[in-house]
Parts: sequence; structure tokens; C-alpha cells
Amino acid sequence: MARLEGKVAIITGSAQGMGAAHARKFVAEGAKVVMTDLNEEKGQALATELGENAIFVKQNVTSAADWATVVAEAEKTFGPVNVLVNNAGITMAKSILETTEEEYRRIVDINQVSVFLGMKTVIPSMQKAGNGSIVNISSLNGLVAGAIGYTDTKFAVRGMTKAAAMEGANYGIRVNSVHPGVIATPMVVQEDTKAQVEAFAKHIPLKRVAQPEEVSNMIVFLASDDSSYSTGSEFVIDGGLSAQ
Repeated sequence: MARLEGKVAIITGSAQGMGAAHARKFVAEGAKVVMTDLNEEKGQALATELGENAIFVKQNVTSAADWATVVAEAEKTFGPVNVLVNNAGITMAKSILETTEEEYRRIVDINQVSVFLGMKTVIPSMQKAGNGSIVNISSLNGLVAGAIGYTDTKFAVRGMTKAAAMEGANYGIRVNSVHPGVIATPMVVQEDTKAQVEAFAKHIPLKRVAQPEEVSNMIVFLASDDSSYSTGSEFVIDGGLSAQ
């Protein structure tokens, strides 16, 4: 039997990149998937390609109203939600002296506040379902230092995951964080950064960057009943970078 048979999942930021890989893998594993993103054209195209077990809802993840709409659409189309993958996020690589207050607040809203809103809105649906698994996508920079703003928010996701896991345990809801290293998404391997990424890969113990599908495999495990005793934990997928 497919590992996610009978699961209803919401995956944010799933129009492209890692989120799209997650959506494809979830449908292949038997889940019914609500894909969300601001990119309506790409999101709708992928949902159409994936067939009757996927729908697309345009969403601004920083909006509580949009979150309520997404959960309502999920329940109306597929039933109560079992799985939430908080995947949407942005990067920023500026020094603290160059970062404006507006830029800082934006990355906090998208990378951190959205995770809070998602968990807060989805947990009541999971209570209806009788169980749930929340997977919050943090980063290697949720464990070790990186750029200001990005590092801060990814550490916050790690902390929120642990706090929510303690509360969610009372409802049969598990909450874990995933910490990817360098992943071969279009944003990472575009022409102007490709050579830099290839050079950096030589310093990764496994000597390569990861494919998005390798992260998807980890997320499927956490969404499935195979990880039924895992909650409040960090799952690192970085080729050994953080072990050095």
C-alpha cells in the first residue's frame, strides 16, 4: 500500500522547486494534496498534471484569512487535514548593516509568522481527523550560522516546532522540522550561480548537492505512519555538512 494512502495534505510554496517535488511525491504515495503558492500559473498547471488527487489554491502564507480559505477548501474537497508541510519561504543574503527594517520584517513574516499561522489554522482540522503530522521546513541555517534574517527565521522555525510538538502531543499531532543543506533547485543551479555551487559541493562530505526528491523522501517519511514515534525533532539532510 502507498505510504500516504488516506492522508489529506497541504503543501505551501508548491508551484515549483522543492515544493513541487514534494507535491509530486505525495500524490505518488497516495495522498490527496492541496497545493498553495502565489504563482497561480505554475501551481495550477502542476495540479492539473497531477490529476484528481491535487488541487491548487492561491495563497499568501502571511495572511490569516488566506490560511482559513486553504483549510476550508481542503476540507470541502478532500476532508479533514492530516498533514501540513510548511515549505514556503524566501532567502536573503545581505549583511546586517545593509538589511533594511522593511526587508527584515518581510523575511520574518514569510519564513516565521507563516509557520505559526499555518499550524494555528490547521490543528483544529487535524483534531477532527484524529491525528496529524506537521513538517516545518527549516534549513541547515536553522542549526548553524548563515545570513542575517534567514538564519534568524530558520532557527525560529526549529524552536516553534519543538513548542508546537509539546502541545500537539495532547491531540495526537506530531511536529518535526527538516533541515536541508544545498539542494539543486532552479534558484540554486541557475547559470549565474552554477559554478559557485559546483565549487562549494567539493566541500560537502558526500561531494555533491542533493536533489529535491531526496528531501521529498524525508518529508514523506515524516508525514507517514512510519515515523509515528517521532515528534519535536530535527531531521537533517545536508550531505554531512553540519557534522564537520
